[in-house]
Amino acid sequence: MSESLLIAEGTKAEKYETLLVQIEGVVSGESDEIANMANVSSMIHETFGFWWTGFYRVLDGELVLGPFQGPLACTRIKKGRGVCGTAWQEAKTQVVPDVELFPGHIACSSASKSEIVVPLIKGGEVVAVLDIDSAELDTFDEEDKVNLEKVASMLVKAWR
Repeated sequence: MSESLLIAEGTKAEKYETLLVQIEGVVSGESDEIANMANVSSMIHETFGFWWTGFYRVLDGELVLGPFQGPLACTRIKKGRGVCGTAWQEAKTQVVPDVELFPGHIACSSASKSEIVVPLIKGGEVVAVLDIDSAELDTFDEEDKVNLEKVASMLVKAWR
């Protein structure tokens, strides 16, 4: 594997098209969850330049911070709390155009303006969430949801 990946140019759709192929290549031969989460968070972050890109893992009844790219983050999140805890509780992707309007939003950083959280589901249970924050309002849409859900599926499929 090359030390650096080609960062996709063009539209959001074109970037995702390139990114999905690259992610599949990186995770398909690696079963370690942490290694894959680390690489995937870096790949997404580098491709799109989001404010914060990372994972929280379900451990001992809480979401616990996993590999990420960006500034300091909240370490633990309870089920049903904030956008991440809601995605875990509902086992459903959350797309939030304005985090200030999300009931119970956890402000790990005042720079975060919009957010998407995608649950990783294995054996019918949420095992982690992919959390991405943007410093701009209304960053995420259906295209992000669909493609990031594909990323989540690739990760779960690769894990032991």
